[in-house]
Amino acid sequence: MCSSWLALLFCCLGQLYADQSLKPQLAGPQLATNNPTLTTVALEKPFCMFDSSLRPNKSYVIYLYTMKESASAVSSLVTTNSSKPLDSTFLQTSGGQLGPYKAAMFSIPTCGSPPRLADVGDVNKVSDVLKQYLFRVGDDGSCLYDPNFLAICNPPLAADTTYRFKYVLVDSNEGIVKDQTLWSDPIKTRRVKLPLKIDTWPGRRSGDMIVITSILSVLVFLLLAAFLASVSSAVMRSADSSAETRCTAQTMQQSELRPQLSSE
Repeated sequence: MCSSWLALLFCCLGQLYADQSLKPQLAGPQLATNNPTLTTVALEKPFCMFDSSLRPNKSYVIYLYTMKESASAVSSLVTTNSSKPLDSTFLQTSGGQLGPYKAAMFSIPTCGSPPRLADVGDVNKVSDVLKQYLFRVGDDGSCLYDPNFLAICNPPLAADTTYRFKYVLVDSNEGIVKDQTLWSDPIKTRRVKLPLKIDTWPGRRSGDMIVITSILSVLVFLLLAAFLASVSSAVMRSADSSAETRCTAQTMQQSELRPQLSSE
């Protein structure tokens, strides 16, 4: 178990290192199932992408910018004229429609500190280990509606919408951009399925099949209820008939005994 998880992580990271395009990559299905979702996209963090731009005794952070594919290319810049990173928000850009917004800020992932074998093998720690390598865009469903929220807001993405993403290296002390990746390839969130096309488990039945099955179930129930009522009625009629027969027999016996009593 431990070896397989470790091999999987290193394999996926190795593919990332080998790709020198320097742009955010969609996390593979081995690390993030159901990706993208209707409102989120899981990305691999920028391991080793900015190594050549790092300087000793400097402090850096990574900003993640998000914008819709339909946004104008002119508005895709993430720096000001003074090389400062944009502070545009989700609301200011209409969810990335008018340009990129800052969706996240996190520390630079260190290439030299892979997960410990014991942690990867521990089921209770797998989730934490994966968080070191992945970031899920659109994972905060409350920040837009919390008036006291002051951090960077990462609200849910729109369904059936194409986005692009960019990582930016920022000098924490100087507050200026030192490096940045290209914009990612277009990544589209999933679309909402119509009820008639929803797959159900097991059997992958359509909405029509579910309705038909429900109707047939109700009919079977009604037929069963009618059958039980018929049987119950027949039993009651049989009981009443038996009682009537016994009553008639007793009456006849009493009639036969009366003449004999009278003769005596």
